Amino acid sequence: MPLYYLIALFIGLPMAELAVLLKVDEIFHFWPTFLLVISTGVIGSVLVKWQGIVVLRTIQNELAVGNIPAPQMMDGVMILLAGALLITPGLITDTVGFLLLVPFVREWIRNRIRRALERKMRNGEVQVNIRRF
Repeated sequence: MPLYYLIALFIGLPMAELAVLLKVDEIFHFWPTFLLVISTGVIGSVLVKWQGIVVLRTIQNELAVGNIPAPQMMDGVMILLAGALLITPGLITDTVGFLLLVPFVREWIRNRIRRALERKMRNGEVQVNIRRF
């Protein structure tokens, strides 16, 4: 990952979060803003737990019938990321976290990742080596 991505992530995102929180505080004042940040974390954690259980059961069912649950595992990773974003104070991260809890958004992301990997494999940028032990 290039350095400028890390700079944007660790410096730019907190600054943007602070700017959004200050603007919301300016409009709604302190307590509504504080309650908004707390409630998004609480509601998000409940939704993450619920969706995580659903995905885990789906993975178990797929494994029980002998299927590889790759899409469900990607969903699990995105739900885990959503949980991390939702417990992070801030409205930008909460928005992204809630978006990751929407099934068709996760499907869209999965499809984008799959197409990008397929393109890289066709171009020879990614190689898959399968070895038997």
